[in-house]
Amino acid sequence: MPRPKSVFVCQQCGNESPKWLGHCPNCDQWNTYVETVVKHTHAATPPTPVQELSQLSTDSVPRLTLPITEFNRVLGGGIVPGSMVLISGDPGIGKSTLLLEVAGMIAEREGKVLYVSGEESVHQIKLRADRLGIRGEGLLLLPETDLENIIERGREISPRLVVIDSIQAVHLSGLTSAAGSLAQVRECTSRLMHWAKSSNTPIFIVGHVTKDGTIAGPHTLEHIVDVVLYLEGERFSAYRLLRGVKNRFGSTNEVGVFEMRDQGLVEIANPSQVFLSQRSQGAIGSVIVPTLEGTRPLLVEIQALTSPTSFGLPRRNANGIDYNRLLMITAVLTKRVRLALGNQDIIANVVGGIRVNEPAADLGLALAIASSSRNARVNPDLVAIGEVGLSGELRAVSQLEKRLAEAAKLGFKSCLLPPLQSGQKLPPQIEPIAVSSLSQALKLGLEG
Repeated sequence: MPRPKSVFVCQQCGNESPKWLGHCPNCDQWNTYVETVVKHTHAATPPTPVQELSQLSTDSVPRLTLPITEFNRVLGGGIVPGSMVLISGDPGIGKSTLLLEVAGMIAEREGKVLYVSGEESVHQIKLRADRLGIRGEGLLLLPETDLENIIERGREISPRLVVIDSIQAVHLSGLTSAAGSLAQVRECTSRLMHWAKSSNTPIFIVGHVTKDGTIAGPHTLEHIVDVVLYLEGERFSAYRLLRGVKNRFGSTNEVGVFEMRDQGLVEIANPSQVFLSQRSQGAIGSVIVPTLEGTRPLLVEIQALTSPTSFGLPRRNANGIDYNRLLMITAVLTKRVRLALGNQDIIANVVGGIRVNEPAADLGLALAIASSSRNARVNPDLVAIGEVGLSGELRAVSQLEKRLAEAAKLGFKSCLLPPLQSGQKLPPQIEPIAVSSLSQALKLGLEG
């Protein structure tokens, strides 16, 4: 039997060292190395058979579909047997609520589900289940933190789904480091992945995030699991976005939209209509932009407010928009359109807690800033879309037909956009207003 091995592991990046270091040479962080003692165990495992790809069929392992359409969309059509899904998000955002709803549905439709809780007692889970209206038939609760016991009980039960809440709470007795440390999180996830693949059991694990929004105990988890989902939302907003950032079985960057209510997370079938339901018609500094989240078109409202600064240096505040993108659009408006913004504070916001990252929202942002600066409203029946270049030119965006079809469905009459390319077929309900420059777009987009 080999002697236990002692290594020092950086808790930020996972870099290993045979001795303690005050400064990590890999991630430049200080005082992040923690000693970890690994006990070597050699368990006899049967050899894995070799199989020919052409002889395999996917028909024998259908996905587990849920009545939650938004959840199925993000997963790529349902839960793949033998997959491991990581759900992360800020504390209190609704991760445990969503997974308890999913576990209850799978238990009712498919069979037994094992729900492992390392942070709550069974009575606390029962209280939440009663609030959500979950009867719990077939939903087995296991308040346990020792991973070896969890896997042993799971193999006895043979559930259709396993939920681990959370990965930072479970531990392996073979490691001397504390639960939640990098070594524990990484080794526990690897053991769970091996169990999922060998038994063809899908496993959902909850991962906490640090104060800067990254998964606690690093990004090594993202490389191990099959699917990574983030549950996002503003602190004081009822809307939640389930965003897929990694998916080995489907498209990435898909988004599911939910609303937090008394009975739990409820999916929103038409998020564009919900986000625009409280929109004020004819408001100054407000523009509607058709964006794409994965394959789904969404109509979002971009607002901007300009006001004379009280300090020597004007402030720029971006909420839901990339800050550097706001600086670029402001510079283009100042240089190319001669808009006096050098003494103006600029605040930009995307309504509803949505985050818009694509350049297709450049024209809408520029139009909102110009509308507030000139105190001129934008036609309430108009949407704007287009990428803005540094010389003030407008560039085409992808999947224009799909974006405008969503706008036409909600009753918009016209669209301010870059010059059309040959072969593009737009909805007949929308009048295209093609412009080639930002200055021309402001003349046609602003009233008065």
